[in-house]
Amino acid sequence: MFGYVQIRKPELKIKDYEVYHAFYCGMCERLGTRYGVPGRITLTYDMTFLIILLSSVYDVKCRHGKRHCIVHPAKKHNILYNKITDYCADVNILLSYYHCLDDKADDASLKGSAGVLLYKKSAKKAAGKYKRQAYTIKQSLARLSCIEKENNQDILKAADCFGRLLAEIFIYKEDTFKIYLGDMGYYLGRYIYIMDAYDDLQEDINKGRYNPFKTVYKDTGFKKNVYEMLLNEISMACGAFEQLPCLDYIDILRNILYAGVWNRYDYICAKEKEDLK
Repeated sequence: MFGYVQIRKPELKIKDYEVYHAFYCGMCERLGTRYGVPGRITLTYDMTFLIILLSSVYDVKCRHGKRHCIVHPAKKHNILYNKITDYCADVNILLSYYHCLDDKADDASLKGSAGVLLYKKSAKKAAGKYKRQAYTIKQSLARLSCIEKENNQDILKAADCFGRLLAEIFIYKEDTFKIYLGDMGYYLGRYIYIMDAYDDLQEDINKGRYNPFKTVYKDTGFKKNVYEMLLNEISMACGAFEQLPCLDYIDILRNILYAGVWNRYDYICAKEKEDLK
């Protein structure tokens, strides 16, 4: 479900892109250090965004380094990482484990079964460290699974589950900032779920899988309604973001929230126009 919270690269300054890329590589490095190659597989743009956001909110200083990359081994890459990176690496393993559990339960997926075995021990360790987040991830995904099994077509009810999940992950500490971080995560989570449902609609129809848009996608004004839903959720997320005391990396964060999150939507719309020709 992840992968929608990206940069809009053409609109990002070169120096800011280099910082973003260093955080991304730093996340990959820490996943590898803590969880080996299976950890690196879970790397996402979304968690890179959360690292940068929380590092800015809490003014957490970073460690710098240069490392060879598995994908590009010939040249060393700059990396940035800190304690926030380790937090996001642990949470990412939790999310990956429960995602694999869901795949195993729903589709008897071999990939899901392999993932459960691969991440079970690491996820248990991370859950012991972050009990609050682990509990909410488990409960939210269980509620979402029930909604899917009931074939409930209320998109906002389904999106609410993922919103609550992401809200808990965004709340790094129980402090002054938890309200705004929680609201930001909640609305961004709902945005991600709605976008994912819209993105996967045709594939879900073809494969007979649950999708809350399946009963309404032929309705007049469907695409406009989806756009308005997405716009409402991301506007609420941005409103919460602007209440946070972010100074460092502000241009990167705004690039993602005001432009990058629409990358996939723009691609879907462009593809639909191309298909009509």
